[in-house]
Amino acid sequence: MGRLFGTNGVRGVANKELTVEMIARLAATVGAFLGREIAIGRDGRTTSPMFRDAAISGLLSVGCNVHDAGMLPTPVLQHAVKHNGLDGGIMITASHNPPEFNGIKVIASDGVEIPREHEAEIEETYFGEGPEPSPWDTIGSIGTLQALEAYNEAVKSHVDAAAIREAGLKIAIDPGNGVAALTAPEIARDLGCSVYTVNVNVNGRFPGRDSEPRPDNLDGLKRLVRASGADLGIAFDGDGDRSMFVDEKGEVQWGDRSVALLAKDFMAKNPGERVVSAVNSSKVLDDVVTAAGGSVVRTKVGSVVISRVMVDQGIMFGGEENGGIMYGPHLQVRDGSMAMALMLEIMAKAKKPLSELFDELPRYHQLKDRVPCPEELKERALEALRGSVDAPEVGTIDGVRLGYEDGSWILFRPSGTEPVFRIYAEAESPERVAELVDEHKALIASVIESLG
Repeated sequence: MGRLFGTNGVRGVANKELTVEMIARLAATVGAFLGREIAIGRDGRTTSPMFRDAAISGLLSVGCNVHDAGMLPTPVLQHAVKHNGLDGGIMITASHNPPEFNGIKVIASDGVEIPREHEAEIEETYFGEGPEPSPWDTIGSIGTLQALEAYNEAVKSHVDAAAIREAGLKIAIDPGNGVAALTAPEIARDLGCSVYTVNVNVNGRFPGRDSEPRPDNLDGLKRLVRASGADLGIAFDGDGDRSMFVDEKGEVQWGDRSVALLAKDFMAKNPGERVVSAVNSSKVLDDVVTAAGGSVVRTKVGSVVISRVMVDQGIMFGGEENGGIMYGPHLQVRDGSMAMALMLEIMAKAKKPLSELFDELPRYHQLKDRVPCPEELKERALEALRGSVDAPEVGTIDGVRLGYEDGSWILFRPSGTEPVFRIYAEAESPERVAELVDEHKALIASVIESLG
């Protein structure tokens, strides 16, 4: 990771790691890099108005014209940048992080977050002399940008709205007090769904649940699905670019399986196409894609990397194991409301319960774990591990991924945000996946101990 940018933008605790002065300087640097016409948006965090104002000041200081889109989900701002032909955008958000955090996502003119090499160039200027301030008579201007309606219409244009309306589906929506509340319920109602909501008021303290939707914090949504008789439930993260689905029985379906189900539908319409996902995603995606004559392109972990590979190679579908789904015909970025609309279309046309659609996918057992590792030992430990493991398939795109003849695999990689090695494993039986994790967790700990 860079000195400022992490896996997905710049983040930190407000008024501690992330200050008003820092945001103003970073925004000025970004504006000088991207161009003159820049959109800005924010999520519902309590510190987002403060940082939005700081970012606007920085942009104006280098001569940018600011198009203020107000409070909205990240995918809406991304769509607005591309739809309106702007030079780029800045989104004030910390996505799924706890409420004390905030941050910035930097959007290029194509609506996709900037690639890693552009992040490095921005960091070089930021930590150097900084951008050149504009003379007083070339300071930029501020205008408003109406983005929500155009975005909602765009999402609906990519699905069979008539089929969804005819199906008369019931949907339970949990935005988690995040800004997906501004798009998802309205889109679902426009598509003829009966909509039930929980945690739908935007509140930057996230009183309803943690901002990251996980199986262990979606009890409210599960109860709502069962009580309302909903056909499906969907939970969003804080800035609305990721989603987690709950079937009609109130069971949470992990992101890997949602990606696979949507990819299966995409491949049925586009046989032989490629799909992009990171090295930590499930083999179930490979199964559904190869069955339709396609292939999976593996990348490093991170939605920015996946999106940029999609753009560079002209690939129209991508996904992450955490519920991030990129539908290229709309925009090659994570988009929770777009994923919701696509899932509604699948259900409307299949005329099957969501649980049955998920049961039709191959099923594997997964485990995730971690091993503590000081930051200064991560690279040395990774190099040592590369030389001490063996398997029929060894991948080193991001960390080390080992594949075995029985179809099982394990990945271990140094975290980009915490002093740990992350472990992901998958197998056809719980015993096999536990065996893989126990064996390699001990190996990783031993290597780190020998170095420390």
